[in-house]
Amino acid sequence: MGTKKRPEGTVPWIPGFRYGALLPAVSLNLLVRDTALSAAFYRDVFGAEVHYQDIDFAAVRAATLEIMLHADHTHDTHPWHDQLIAGVPRGVGAQLRVLGVLDPDETERRAREQGALVVAQAENKGHGWREVLIRDPDGYECAIGVLVPPAAGPFGPQPAPRPTT
Repeated sequence: MGTKKRPEGTVPWIPGFRYGALLPAVSLNLLVRDTALSAAFYRDVFGAEVHYQDIDFAAVRAATLEIMLHADHTHDTHPWHDQLIAGVPRGVGAQLRVLGVLDPDETERRAREQGALVVAQAENKGHGWREVLIRDPDGYECAIGVLVPPAAGPFGPQPAPRPTT
């Protein structure tokens, strides 16, 4: 762990070791410039519950996903910290995909209200999702979607696709 900026004597809502033991098998840890800004984004756009937030760390739950938001300075001893503070884009090539939990059209509306970057408006895609692509304040891209026909079912014998010439 790197530098802590939380005021001396301030105690988080739960000891770190206890929170770590409560995390599900898969969770998300994002390094962010500003934990307050990021926690507010996840709350206001994705309806996340903010368990805790201070200058070093925030813990939020969006649907069934636990998300840890660590401030950049908490990882200042990590080998790629210099890249973070130099402004290298975050999350390039990774996309946080959430299926069947949030309505993509409603999420797009909330994102626009909050001034978030909507990368692609909600639309039906060939992979069977109606999805919207949104970037969080640090540039992490989130795909929020629901299944649409034929992916939504009912499932049974499906006609084979016609050959293309």
